[in-house]
Amino acid sequence: MISSGPDHVIYMDNNATTRVAPEVLEEMLPYFSDVYGNPSSMHSFGGQVGKKIIESREKIASLIGASPEEIVFTSCGTESDSTAILSALQSFPDKRHIVTTRVEHPAVKNLCERLDSLTGHKHRITQLPVDREGLIDLEHYEESLTDDTSIVSVMWANNETGVIFPIHEMAEIAKSRGILFHSDAVQAIGKIPVDLSDLPIDFISLSGHKLHAPKGIGALYVRKGTPFVPFMIGGHQEKGRRGGTENVAAIIGLGKACEFAAAHIEEENTRIKGLRDKLENGLLEKVTNSMLNGHKTKRLPNTTSVSFEYVEGESILLHLDRYNICASSGSACTSGSLEPSHVLRAMGVPFTAAHGSVRLSLSIFNTEEEVDLVLEKLPPIIENLRGMSPFWQSEHKGNVGRGGSHCGCP
Repeated sequence: MISSGPDHVIYMDNNATTRVAPEVLEEMLPYFSDVYGNPSSMHSFGGQVGKKIIESREKIASLIGASPEEIVFTSCGTESDSTAILSALQSFPDKRHIVTTRVEHPAVKNLCERLDSLTGHKHRITQLPVDREGLIDLEHYEESLTDDTSIVSVMWANNETGVIFPIHEMAEIAKSRGILFHSDAVQAIGKIPVDLSDLPIDFISLSGHKLHAPKGIGALYVRKGTPFVPFMIGGHQEKGRRGGTENVAAIIGLGKACEFAAAHIEEENTRIKGLRDKLENGLLEKVTNSMLNGHKTKRLPNTTSVSFEYVEGESILLHLDRYNICASSGSACTSGSLEPSHVLRAMGVPFTAAHGSVRLSLSIFNTEEEVDLVLEKLPPIIENLRGMSPFWQSEHKGNVGRGGSHCGCP
């Protein structure tokens, strides 16, 4: 555990990236210097590296209930997403319809929108809506599928709210219609149990830096028998499914991280969930005109998204940063935008609250003392910012500082 002190960073932005676990780093280090052979080489020095890649593939497969040969190493979750979707379109060129959601990560959302624009709208994209709690209507989903649908791509859990989608049911429906099914499971894997052994899912994306492995490594699960067209063309690596010399140390780190996740998944769903609930309930009780974004129970155990009306999320984050508290206002991939989160807009979060959203995402390295400090520092920050907000003052004339109604969760 990281020691506390005046320079101690309270890191609650784990849905953006995670600390590389010490065990993972230790496993990786020899492969930067001492054992540096190319796994494709014929000599034994390279062969021992190849054996470690096989071990890592086995560890990843074990975590998600897959077979090792169904794991393809990639550079990140984004590459895995693009590979799955583009493979489906090339495998079935006569089918040009993609079904996804309005709350997908930019890796899927922007790819689908680009496909629509670059092909002169030859590819039709259906973005399923969500309700106020971030949930999908399964009946609407089933009605959206057509004979022209090539692939369904729906995230397992939302990166901003943590809301978990009914992937099992959605995959079964797609299978019954003969449609390929992909899930961006980047946020889910390592936090909740994922078992693909009896699920008709064709593609799953995962990313190392979301589960205490390094950045720059990911994987794509390709169910045995699924039609597949490579995205990266090159040598024979990954059995021809992804060309390019392997990122050996990172692959070994990802395998160790999956082993690490399997050992700590119970803690993730008990102690970390308890810390998340304490943090969330404390904020909703201490801060008036605050609301939870997303379903109360159908979500990841480490994630909370809370909106504070009449303040700007960016201002909140800057003030938290003065205390070395790291959080976010949504997806790290859209943090440069001044627009409200597309996820919160799709959920119908009021404009006065969507701009003041803060996402706090924990990991097993967080402590109760850190939660207590956030509960001590964040409410006064909101109060001070509201004191400078003309919108807050106009809505609470004569009542500034006396509190308001508590919005609670939807």
